[in-house]
Amino acid sequence: MTKLSVNINKIATLRNSRGGDVPNLLQVAKDVQKFGAEGVTVHPRPDERHIRYQDARDLVNVVYTEYNIEGNPMDDFLKLVYECKPTQVTLVPDAVDALTSNAGWDTVKHKDFLKEVIQECRQQGIRTSIFVDPVLKMVEGAKEVGADRIELYTEEFARQYGLGNEGAIVPYVKAAELAVDLNLGINAGHDLSLDNIKFFKDNIPNLLEVSIGHALIAESIYLGLENVVNMYIRKLQ
Repeated sequence: MTKLSVNINKIATLRNSRGGDVPNLLQVAKDVQKFGAEGVTVHPRPDERHIRYQDARDLVNVVYTEYNIEGNPMDDFLKLVYECKPTQVTLVPDAVDALTSNAGWDTVKHKDFLKEVIQECRQQGIRTSIFVDPVLKMVEGAKEVGADRIELYTEEFARQYGLGNEGAIVPYVKAAELAVDLNLGINAGHDLSLDNIKFFKDNIPNLLEVSIGHALIAESIYLGLENVVNMYIRKLQ
């Protein structure tokens, strides 16, 4: 079964909007795991507008499934990762002022930099995943820099699928098939939802993990968090 990792950034956004501790981020992390999620994801940004660096530290003693920290591998972020030693670090090429992730890595252009970061993560015992568009050259580049996995950036698939274009899955299938041939693990995330997750999962070979936050939390407003987590799990089986 493909693992569900719940991105709890939006919980932090809601908490921060009032300046207090409601909802409590650590309790939500405990709850999604209790409800069946097999991982927790956070994506701290330099301005700490949702997940704070201290949140990432506090979660170390709370996440007993898989802990995934995403972000741009700048110095402060890497220091945080090496301190927390999560199960996985997902390297994302965010601009400092990016509202949300909007592109995968150019693994060819940034080969030397990524290789250096990944070597250090490996020495720290941390699994590495590189956020990439479904472009074969970028998948090959991820293998060359030594990544353990790729995370397919799925925004374009989700947008096209929502318009009725099921053919949008094709480049993702090809990228996944190449990753399998290269012995790269496959993760995916961004705008995956209850509407499109089953179709995506059914078509992507060896999909190990999906990281879902915005849609899952939005759907939970109507359907309830425990219910939605289990709806995803059923669709991923």
